[in-house]
Amino acid sequence: MGEITISRDEQDALKAIDSRELHDLVDQAIREERTGELHRLPLSRCGSYVSTQLHYFDQALARHRIAKSARKREETGNALRRAGRDLTFAVDAMKRRMETEQADAQLFQINDQIMPPYRFSRQMSVRVSYRWRRTIAEEWQWGSITFVHHHDPRPDYTMQTPKRKPSAAKQEQELQNRLYQTWEHLMRGALYSVRDYFRDGGDGAQIPETFQVTVDSYSRGLNNYSTQFWRQQS
Repeated sequence: MGEITISRDEQDALKAIDSRELHDLVDQAIREERTGELHRLPLSRCGSYVSTQLHYFDQALARHRIAKSARKREETGNALRRAGRDLTFAVDAMKRRMETEQADAQLFQINDQIMPPYRFSRQMSVRVSYRWRRTIAEEWQWGSITFVHHHDPRPDYTMQTPKRKPSAAKQEQELQNRLYQTWEHLMRGALYSVRDYFRDGGDGAQIPETFQVTVDSYSRGLNNYSTQFWRQQS
């Protein structure tokens, strides 16, 4: 799966699952205390959300199957039913998401396959490319926006000072790890901001080519509003 879109393989797996049949097979697995026909459905190919819930359901089923006392079986039975509901909810939620993304794709498409740089610096950027049109009768138009950020957070005085100063290599590795986390936050915020802008009816012609992200006034780090480029335009 891409960062903001469901992959083609995952879409095909979701389309192959009938929600009513899934609910019936989950109920049957709970009733018979075995997965039975459930695993013939391509649940493991529906993305990490669904496959994780399937794993939790299998674990709950195994725990319920070996429970002996009445009290323990009541406890594991309740947990199993919750896991079953979580699994069917996950599939239904992913199906709804897929339908929303397919409707979005009629008017805008965003390239969410963005690779991180080989090495990070405090000055970082993320370029988001997209194509859009106002109606399905119009020709596609292409564009991109580059989000720029200088990583300069305030010192965290709550962290305990190490007794021994780490080596230069260790300090550099820790810095690279922090910069990667910041870049990942920037990348995700950039993608979701462009998607939300189009989803809310934004005009692609009004998207700037470059946007200097805003930072939190206290921490000087990124927050949920940092990449909302349209806030400057209002």
